[in-house]
Formats: sequence, C-alpha cells, structure tokens
Amino acid sequence: MAHPTRLFIFDQLSHGERCVCELTKMIGADMSTVSRHLAVLKGAGVVDDEKRGAQVFYKLRMPCILNFFECVESVIRAKAQAQLSLTQ
Repeated sequence: MAHPTRLFIFDQLSHGERCVCELTKMIGADMSTVSRHLAVLKGAGVVDDEKRGAQVFYKLRMPCILNFFECVESVIRAKAQAQLSLTQ
C-alpha cells in the first residue's frame, strides 16, 4: 500500500468514489497500470468496486483506514522534529 500511486488513490477516494477513467487522468498513467494498483487495493480489502455499464467505480471499503495514515504521518513528523532538534 505504500506505493505513491496507491497513496494518491487513497487520497482521491477519501473524497468519494471515483471511476477508473477519472483516476487514470489524475495519475497520468495508462489504464492497465491504474487497474493493477486498484486490484492490489481490492485484494487487500481496502476498496470496493461497482461496475456501472462500461465503467468501474471504486470507493474506500473502510474509511477508518484514513486514521491509520494520519497516525503514520504524525509518527513521521515527530521523528523528523526529533532529528531536527538533534542537529541544532
């Protein structure tokens, strides 16, 4: 899940569902690459998909996963601040 593209997808899905075509445009990669990242996320159980006609829409299965990322971000910030205080 730590791949930058997957983190971007998480961020976008935190604002609501998106179709693969939207994510492809936002990421600037080909559809097969974006679909592969989405398949990894779906396999991990963190996103759900819904086919509507020819389009597939994705949404976060468990929005609470965003709390995990906020926690990780806090840990990284604290570590960076501690490192910075050691250099001063």
